Amino acid sequence: MRGARPLQLVILLYEQGIDDLRRALAALQRGDIETRTRQINHALVVIGHLQASLDMEQGAQVARNLQRFYHLLRDSLVTAHGKQSVTILQEGIADLMSLREAWIEVERSANPSTEFPLERVPAQAAISEDPAPPSKWNA
Repeated sequence: MRGARPLQLVILLYEQGIDDLRRALAALQRGDIETRTRQINHALVVIGHLQASLDMEQGAQVARNLQRFYHLLRDSLVTAHGKQSVTILQEGIADLMSLREAWIEVERSANPSTEFPLERVPAQAAISEDPAPPSKWNA
């Protein structure tokens, strides 16, 4: 996103991760192993980007906590994939949504006049049945 502030990019990565996990969950529920695998793998890439963007020096304890969270989330997604766990995927979605909301509040505090669309994503938002192929991924 051209001209986006760093916080906006973080929020967009969270949204992508949430979308990926929703698609993985839908694929799991319909028995589509290929799509489930592709979506979980992409979510892992997105989380890796979030993890790599942490500034451990300036971020101090917050960065360390996020580092731990991302590590645990990546581990849980690998477990969810192996066990085909709806519950673990749902928990991952909920966790990412909670942190996304926190980052939105940080962005609003830092830039009250932001024009970035920071609407809340409903917990049960529609899941796309036709996810973008890997060649269209931008994360």
